[in-house]
Amino acid sequence: MIQIADLPDFPVKETFADLKATLATEPTAILEAPPGAGKTTLVPLTLLNEDWLSSQKIIMLEPRRLAAKMAASRMASLLGEQAGQTVGYRIRQEKKVSKETRIEVVTEGILTRMIQNDPELTGVGLVIFDEFHERNLQGDLGLAFCLETQEALRDDLRLLVMSATLDGKALSGFLDGAKRIISKGRSFPVATYNLPRPDKFNLPQETAQAIHKAIQEEEGNILVFLPGEGEIRKTQSLLEDRYGTRQDILIAPLFGALTAKQQDMAIAPTHDNVRKIVLATTIAETSLTIEGIRIVVDCGMKRVARFDAARGFSKLETVRVSKASAMQRQGRAGRMEDGVCYQLWPKAETQALAPRDTPEILEADLAPLILELATWGVNNIKDLKFLDYPSEKNYLDAQKLLVDLTALNSETKLTAHGRQMQKLALHPRLAHMVLTAQNEDDDIAALACEIAAVLHDGPLIKGRQGSDLRDSLSVLKSKNIASYGARGAIYRARETAKGLKSRLKLPHNLQTNPLETGRLLARAFPDRIAKIRQKGGVDYLLSNGSGVALSEDDPLRGEEFLVISHLDGSKARGRIFTACPLDQNDIEDVFADQLTEEDNIDWDQQNQAARAERRLKFGALTLKSSPLKDIDPEQMTQALCQGIRQVGLHALPWTIESENLRQRIAFLRHYDQNWPDFSEQTLLDQLENWLVPYLTGCSRLDHLKKIDLEAALLAQLSWEDQQSLNQLAPTHYRVPSGSQIRLDYSTADKPVLSVKLQEMFGEPQTPTINNGTCRLSIHLLSPAGRPLQVTENLASFWQDAYDSVKKEMKGRYPKHPWPDNPLEAIATAKTKRHL
Repeated sequence: MIQIADLPDFPVKETFADLKATLATEPTAILEAPPGAGKTTLVPLTLLNEDWLSSQKIIMLEPRRLAAKMAASRMASLLGEQAGQTVGYRIRQEKKVSKETRIEVVTEGILTRMIQNDPELTGVGLVIFDEFHERNLQGDLGLAFCLETQEALRDDLRLLVMSATLDGKALSGFLDGAKRIISKGRSFPVATYNLPRPDKFNLPQETAQAIHKAIQEEEGNILVFLPGEGEIRKTQSLLEDRYGTRQDILIAPLFGALTAKQQDMAIAPTHDNVRKIVLATTIAETSLTIEGIRIVVDCGMKRVARFDAARGFSKLETVRVSKASAMQRQGRAGRMEDGVCYQLWPKAETQALAPRDTPEILEADLAPLILELATWGVNNIKDLKFLDYPSEKNYLDAQKLLVDLTALNSETKLTAHGRQMQKLALHPRLAHMVLTAQNEDDDIAALACEIAAVLHDGPLIKGRQGSDLRDSLSVLKSKNIASYGARGAIYRARETAKGLKSRLKLPHNLQTNPLETGRLLARAFPDRIAKIRQKGGVDYLLSNGSGVALSEDDPLRGEEFLVISHLDGSKARGRIFTACPLDQNDIEDVFADQLTEEDNIDWDQQNQAARAERRLKFGALTLKSSPLKDIDPEQMTQALCQGIRQVGLHALPWTIESENLRQRIAFLRHYDQNWPDFSEQTLLDQLENWLVPYLTGCSRLDHLKKIDLEAALLAQLSWEDQQSLNQLAPTHYRVPSGSQIRLDYSTADKPVLSVKLQEMFGEPQTPTINNGTCRLSIHLLSPAGRPLQVTENLASFWQDAYDSVKKEMKGRYPKHPWPDNPLEAIATAKTKRHL
């Protein structure tokens, strides 16, 4: 029997009496303990011998595989044992348990599977949810299942939720008033220094500089938090350029895709006089213990996958960490002694950080969750207790995907196919692909297993050029994997493929044909089948209507059809990361029951003509088309109107007369809103009202040349309005010389009369139109038609300006009259000789 006194002296020990007493009488408890309190290691051990447990097992949920293995190994070492004896663990593709195992540390998917297989959790007396504040989707699901098991099947089952930063009061309310037991942490003072926030494009460089500063100023090992593998690799390269020859510095990356050996190097103690720099993702924030850390460099960023239900795929975003996360990271520096934390953002910004991380259930792809719920027998997520519920749209969209994959029937009930999908422990898309491939030859089914493994555990190639999935399939079977830089992922993918082939009872040495990859992948991603928009280009249209693009130098550029397994929707057009070419015949074969035929008359922008076609469609994609023979004239006219709207009003054959008519109406409307609106936008919006009667027989833009636009516009006016138009806004004005001069109405509020000065002799006042309410703007011209003066006050011009104009122009145009008294002179367009 383990005695409390035998356990290490951590602050959490002070809570043991209260914790034991609570769980002896209550079904659920909450333990709030900051990092370093010892909860992960000591709590399961101290509860192991409680009477209420009755020699049953304790299952402890850890969010991460590496943390689960470390927690089990640490507890086993305190018992003087190896993992797999009293304390064991189960993670994907690896387990160490035996008949003697009483404490099992498991990851989230494992817990869900255990409950699905045995809803009563036979032989389990306590389930511990460690690091629950991380709010992973599978953790929320596991707790929901356990609460229902506790209520309906096992009133003796105890649940313990352990958290470092979660809102304990809210959690207690959610758990029907469960008692909160609060532990002090064991942390030493941490001196915090705030550095300028780096530009996102220079994050590795700025982080490397901060690490260099820490090396110069402080002693001890350094833990560096970066958003993801890409930033870690770049920062590692910069550090190796600077410190690579030094024997006293060890640079160790730490993220999920590494091999176990590489991860062990990051967390193991170093030799004397060797400083370790650990470059880590969020994997190192919480229960993972890394020996000797007293310095933290925190870039303040993390990478999250957020599902965009409107576009049907996730987008990777680099976002600011929460305040709780920043505190967790800072606290890593003070686990063993006084520490130092360098935060790469101004101190004032800390208060603006979100209090806590967003629960994954609010921004994740919900298809795996809904399949688990359906297997559990739940149609509506609100039939179970969750701390947070996803949006209805996200939920319904994921449910629709499962219906499309035939995992659910039309009433959203689990099908036999869906039950088999759930057992494969793959994303529903991949599970559907593998199971449907069972009906084909063994080599096709084996290829499906390999594709699923690569997508489940990849990417397998680091820094590769191109998005072709078939490259990764080649790596999966390659004998030389050292050059690919993702050995951990390759090993795991091989184990996944092996396990899937065993489940399907396939021979392991089958030769597979990668040419079938696209056809198989299409079954998993029917909504991500894409057709090129322009021959030879990189832009594609997805079958769900979204736009995506390859990089400019991608070898898949120009493929007519792609099926895409991995893309990022963080930009307006999603970027394709992993895809495979697809033959059109395969689309027609695999999705024969989903193809539709539609007669379509629309606008062909390239040929500037209405297009009438019968189209074979798969979602938003047109697979093939043929010309329609019997065409509805009304539909053809509508398509032509669509084209005019796309091109603009300038597509119509505007003449001086028709344009002048529009401008005259606009002039009158400026003074009286009862006149019709002939503005460009209104005319485009109302093509059906004024233009359609004149489009008979037209199907192309060049057919429009025959249309009389002036007649079409005048038809919108009554006979009375046409008479008023001519009276109020005449096309021409008769000047004193007798000439009829066209008025310019291009400026709606002030029509222009451009006339030679000599033709206005004898006109004492400025001419007006619109029943005398609008003076014309008089542009007086030289005999050569060049501007001399602009005036709206002709009397003032004759009196004040004419003499100076005459003096300047008389010598230049001596053949034309320049009388001393223009008001008494005869207006003329002629020279003096012809008068």
